Amino acid sequence: MYHRPRERGGREPHPKEEYAYILDYLPRGNPLDRHEPHRSKPVAQALGDRFFTLLELHPRPFMPVEIGERVYIGRGLRDKIAHVFGRIDYDDLTSVAKGNLPSTVSRIIQEKERVFVEFFNKAGAVTLKLHVLELLPGIGKKTLKVLLDERERKPFENFEDIKTRGRITDPVAILTERIVAELRGEEKYYLFVRPPPHRPGIYFGFLEKLYEQLGGFD
Repeated sequence: MYHRPRERGGREPHPKEEYAYILDYLPRGNPLDRHEPHRSKPVAQALGDRFFTLLELHPRPFMPVEIGERVYIGRGLRDKIAHVFGRIDYDDLTSVAKGNLPSTVSRIIQEKERVFVEFFNKAGAVTLKLHVLELLPGIGKKTLKVLLDERERKPFENFEDIKTRGRITDPVAILTERIVAELRGEEKYYLFVRPPPHRPGIYFGFLEKLYEQLGGFD
């Protein structure tokens, strides 16, 4: 079972994102950007769809992007993104981007249902008294026992199965709440999102492990 943290803080390069969803697009630049050159050129704020990396992008001239659009940001020819400026923190997001963040996280979770269902099947203990699943909102000792008993009897197959047998009203909602909290950078344990370098925490890297196990699942 996956339970051991891999590192503390953000000292290693973040896994590469290939695609990202646009959270906000500022065609005239972001006047509040901490990088002065970005205050007067088109800027997009986005969320990577594999590791939930918050990113700042420079769209190509005359190639506007739309909020909610999925764009390619990997190596090679990109049709809409000229340059990936790099990772940004939650506090760097505009109010529009912050407002669009929860629904975008939820969208990614639903698209990668197989990955997150496997998380429910594989997550282990943090300590003798704390289980990884207890770090999800609304999961206490009673619900944890149900989840562990049910997955031992038969691994969960999908979110609906977790709802029915695990007695969780909405697994997508609790995963969304947890991931957004990690993106804010105020957690002690980071299950899915690599913590910001200036706000170190205990990083488990579940997504990296699950993608590896599932064969680079997209």
